[in-house]
Amino acid sequence: MSGVAIRIRGLCREFTMGERLVRVVRGVDLDIEAGERVAILGPSGSGKSTLLQILGALDRPSSGSVQLDGVEVGDLSDRDRARMRNRKVGFVFQSHNLLPEHTAIGNVAMPVRLAGSSIEVSETRARALLQAVGLGHRLDHKPGEMSGGEQQRVALARALVMGPGLVLADEPTGNLDPQTADGVFNLMLQLNEQLGSTLIVVTHSRELAKRFPRRLMVENGNLVPIEGEG
Repeated sequence: MSGVAIRIRGLCREFTMGERLVRVVRGVDLDIEAGERVAILGPSGSGKSTLLQILGALDRPSSGSVQLDGVEVGDLSDRDRARMRNRKVGFVFQSHNLLPEHTAIGNVAMPVRLAGSSIEVSETRARALLQAVGLGHRLDHKPGEMSGGEQQRVALARALVMGPGLVLADEPTGNLDPQTADGVFNLMLQLNEQLGSTLIVVTHSRELAKRFPRRLMVENGNLVPIEGEG
């Protein structure tokens, strides 16, 4: 696996709320090197999640340019955007977003199945990732039968099963107690180091953000580097 390089120029995202125009992201310019680790901080409603959704091709900007490995995301058709998300981008959300009717191995195998692989190949890859996150004994358990920390580890395995060059995590430990959150976060950093993907994590925790070599703060819809925090 190799990380995805990101180039953003003049990125804006606006929403209409009644008769009011709300500018959430305002003219962001940003370069992220392949394999870089970046933490993005900011208060609720500051635009962190919106920015992450645009980077992952889940949302379209109002204006500006987003390039992943030199490909202009805005020029892609909906079908090509979906294919790129499946093959190049792994998402980890605060709420897990697991399919409740599927087992752990079924949830993790799903992206591989959607890419056209056989059930055997999909489950082999899913099993390997679940074992890597310490859930080899939970393969046949459904989300409702697992703890919050276990569910988030399933979500992490699902995000990594396609070998994405870009991993986007939106408050990935926000619903977990401090001890469980620390364990999941350690695991995410460890797996990312092994895989070499570009990692962008949105968090409200300065303590977690301090573990990243590069930290950015969302201020007035733009990104400002955070300096002087070890």
